[in-house]
Amino acid sequence: ILTLLVLFLALVLNCAAWVDFTLVEAVEAHDRWDAIRYLWGADLFLIDEFSAPLLMLTTLHSLLTVLATLRTKMDRVPYSGILWSQGLTQGIFCTKAPWLLMGFMALSVVPPLLDLLRRGKPVRVFVIHMSAHIGLMWAGWGMMATQDRDSSLFLLGGVLLVLSVLIRSGIAPFHCWVTDLFEHASFGTAILFVTPMAGAYAAVRLIMPVAPAWSLQWLALVSVLTSVYAAGMAMVQRESRRFYCYLFLSHASLVLVGLETVTPEALTGALCVWFSSSLSLTGFGLTLRSVEARLGRLSLKDYHGLYEHMPNLAALFLITGLAAVGFPGTIGFVSSELLVDGVIHVYPGFGFAIVLASALNGISILATYFKLFTGTRYTSTISLQSRLQERVAVVCLLLIMIGGGIWPQPFISSRQHAAEHLIQEREERLPEPAPLVNGSSEGIAEAESETESDLEASWSMWHLDRRVTEKRLSPASIAINNTSAYQERKGPTRNRDATSDH
Repeated sequence: ILTLLVLFLALVLNCAAWVDFTLVEAVEAHDRWDAIRYLWGADLFLIDEFSAPLLMLTTLHSLLTVLATLRTKMDRVPYSGILWSQGLTQGIFCTKAPWLLMGFMALSVVPPLLDLLRRGKPVRVFVIHMSAHIGLMWAGWGMMATQDRDSSLFLLGGVLLVLSVLIRSGIAPFHCWVTDLFEHASFGTAILFVTPMAGAYAAVRLIMPVAPAWSLQWLALVSVLTSVYAAGMAMVQRESRRFYCYLFLSHASLVLVGLETVTPEALTGALCVWFSSSLSLTGFGLTLRSVEARLGRLSLKDYHGLYEHMPNLAALFLITGLAAVGFPGTIGFVSSELLVDGVIHVYPGFGFAIVLASALNGISILATYFKLFTGTRYTSTISLQSRLQERVAVVCLLLIMIGGGIWPQPFISSRQHAAEHLIQEREERLPEPAPLVNGSSEGIAEAESETESDLEASWSMWHLDRRVTEKRLSPASIAINNTSAYQERKGPTRNRDATSDH
């Protein structure tokens, strides 16, 4: 009960902060009486339009996970670990300072590690991957922060940082720690550790503002391959937790594809998919966790025929699963359309791969539903009906998903402006390419002094940056930009670089 009260209070404060931030109408906001600002001389903790919804989302996940826990399982749930994990996740999403962000990400691996040790499960795979993630992250950022952009050590630091993000995000072939975590840790602990997608947040804060175009292209390539691979693996799993694990990896990889495309529409779609997938997959996981709480680990080799015993859980399982793949009427439908439409204009092959991954995920969800809830009749001497708190937990997520699908414009407009600001930060931090001066002997001499490879690299970077602003907008982007709410609150007269106190 104490854990529920703490998480509920945190949720109320996060929602109030989001509303207050919206009323301030600024790009970034922090507390007016921030003691850390006076001690350090900088705003270490702040929120912006990108991170404000994520704070509320992670707190809601923790609250509903604790709420949906049955009394028979309470002694196996690490409530103190959930609170510590929630606090560290809040710290990750509340800061833009690289060293503080990396510190919170390093500490966030401790609660699931302690849960594994408490349960007496093997920790070798998790420790090796998380140690590599933390070491590469600190080493990579240290090189990038102390070296010039033209040095080879700066390039090496960028490579190490990308590898660190790939490990934390579970991108193949660095995904085996995710399956190991779901296999040995408690289901609730594993869900709360992976669904915030801290690796994607690190990619936005640490890599996207300074990374060259070619590194983002490679990161998008491995992410889209992982999405298709994980979707295919989800179809052939014979155990429910491993199926959920690969389903999550497929959706998390799709988010990285949109983030690394770096166009307003694709980035908006990625941020929307991030929010919608986190919501739907948490509800899907909580439903699967409720079924496991009654029957233990579920095998997908045979039909179980559980619909007659738990029709409410069967309906919630199907709705949350379809919402994850963008079923019409949910917030995932608009999010997926924006992501595909944004990516396909830049990388047509990637757009096709996203559609393929979504189709495979939809097939695997329906196949799993039939395996668990249809087929052979299952007889039980006790009631397997869902409890009130379980239904409340999942229905709360469903209301947000369906409400966002019916009235998506305010949320999408917010994600659109957050995407534009992230792209603006990248353009400000990247060096400007030297343009060629037509008809000028000085410009011709400068162009001839460059090597052919340097000229091609400069042209590629210039073309990418120009494509962000000059690419033809799709009908979805035009609909976003033409809404009265967007024009009133995000109009061109607004100072988007100002930081306001609240």
